[in-house]
Amino acid sequence: MKWESLSGEQKSEVERQLAVIRRGVVEIVPEDDLKNKIANAVATGKPLNVKLGLDPSAPDIHIGHTVVLHKLRQFQELGHQVQLIIGDFTGRIGDPTGKSETRKQLTEEDVKRNAETYQKQIYKILDPQQTKLYYNSEWLAPLNFADVVNLAGKVTVARMMERDDFTKRYTSGLPISIHEFFYPLMQGYDSIALDSDVELGGTDQTFNLLMGRTLQKEYNKPGQIVITTPLIEGLDGVNKMSKSLGNYIGIDEEPNQIYGKSMSIPDRLMLKYYELATDLSNEELAALKAGLADGSVHPRDAKMQLAATFVRMYHGEEAAKAAENHFITVFQQRALPDDIEEVSIAAEQLEDGQIRIVKLLTLLDLLPTSSEARRSVQQGAVRLNEEKITDINADISPKDGDVLQVGKRKFIKIKLT
Repeated sequence: MKWESLSGEQKSEVERQLAVIRRGVVEIVPEDDLKNKIANAVATGKPLNVKLGLDPSAPDIHIGHTVVLHKLRQFQELGHQVQLIIGDFTGRIGDPTGKSETRKQLTEEDVKRNAETYQKQIYKILDPQQTKLYYNSEWLAPLNFADVVNLAGKVTVARMMERDDFTKRYTSGLPISIHEFFYPLMQGYDSIALDSDVELGGTDQTFNLLMGRTLQKEYNKPGQIVITTPLIEGLDGVNKMSKSLGNYIGIDEEPNQIYGKSMSIPDRLMLKYYELATDLSNEELAALKAGLADGSVHPRDAKMQLAATFVRMYHGEEAAKAAENHFITVFQQRALPDDIEEVSIAAEQLEDGQIRIVKLLTLLDLLPTSSEARRSVQQGAVRLNEEKITDINADISPKDGDVLQVGKRKFIKIKLT
């Protein structure tokens, strides 16, 4: 549908949709084609197919992962259809992007377990009624060797070596397995199988996303639009949000954890989190920016609103209010919370009534590993009855009612059994 043939009302709708889609994105390739696709959708009432591929190798979703999911939700609110692809076939290879070595292939059982976890979490953001879920084994597994050779013949080795990670590994003498070249080919083939109009991904996925556009044209199909979203820094304000670095906010974490972690977001990144990872409208975001700029909104209040927004999005309004009250009680008024969880420990787990602090922290599930427990103690993040413990070799004599605390957000009350 040509732009010139649209009515004035239809043109306004196209511009409105473009304004929403442009929010917080790094690049749209090419934007003119996106405008034409939206114009056709507005004129015909046929929604665009907007694709996102998920490699189910790390299923616990954090705020960094939600940046692209919120962009998908915006497309849904504009009336378009999301094609969500669980890469159960590509996941057996693993995306080599940014890796300095060949990744270990996942088993079929690993992929299935991780994919199930993803599905439970993504619908906290996406509308399931406007989401079509696929497993790419549906079309990749049936390909025969002749099909694979034909697909591989569409792209040169030189094109593959344009990827920085492949080039660095090659020049450094590190191995590159042939099957790793097939990852972008298979991701691109997903777009062929589903006739995707748009594909989204982080900036680290640009090569893979453009491969879909290239292959669609090779198969005489309209090339998809590629939209890249930024990678968001974690709570340290420096590195990309990552569970392995511990600088993340998980969407399945407890409300008090989400709220407390959000309050440690660096001030300079606060608006970026609002723009990329919340459901605030463009108008609400503009008003917030103006308020911070003219001083009518205090940064502390804006951050508390951000923390409450995250909790509300993933746990509901009531949980958000409770988490805010908890934060005010514990951190602003510096009092212990009233609703501390009670955790039991059996007397036989103690030696002469004592236990090493590191072992106690892991035994009570306050920290997942001994190394993290030692690090927390050394950093002064552990308190027993509000007294700081800094010796990793300290022996504790726990009593009924003792309050053990890690950081500013984790509290448990000990019960001896």
